[in-house]
Amino acid sequence: MRSDPVPIRAHPDTGPHGEILALIRRCFASMEGRIDPPSSMHRLTPRAIAQQCRDGEVWVLGRPPIACMFLTPRPDCLYLGKLAVDARWRGQGLARLLVEHAERRARALGLRAVKLQTRVELVENHAAFAKMGFVRTGESAHPGYDRPTSITLRRAVN
Repeated sequence: MRSDPVPIRAHPDTGPHGEILALIRRCFASMEGRIDPPSSMHRLTPRAIAQQCRDGEVWVLGRPPIACMFLTPRPDCLYLGKLAVDARWRGQGLARLLVEHAERRARALGLRAVKLQTRVELVENHAAFAKMGFVRTGESAHPGYDRPTSITLRRAVN
């Protein structure tokens, strides 16, 4: 029986920001040409990741990171962003482990839900998040678009 890795919170000053950025870029590369508009990861920098560590939370699995997620407290939920698992480590439950950690963090912060957004085109993500207990709660459009570009998913915190 394997033991699950423990998520480590990245520090704003000493976190592996460059390695986290490299992981996200590798993991999100398959979206190129599939999503419109392009991913916000193109605007992400190590400095922006350090700022996310200050304004919210960045959690990683492994050194160097093999998986990561960003968490941002909002008044009605804990927002989960930039969930990424290195291709060599997929299928081992690491995304689920991070989502369960996000639920524990939401509970600790007194929040009743974890929310995220995924692109309309990424139907495989819709299915994966549905298997993890997320339900579709809405759609939104990026500025300048007259059609939905993202869907919002929510998982209640028990």
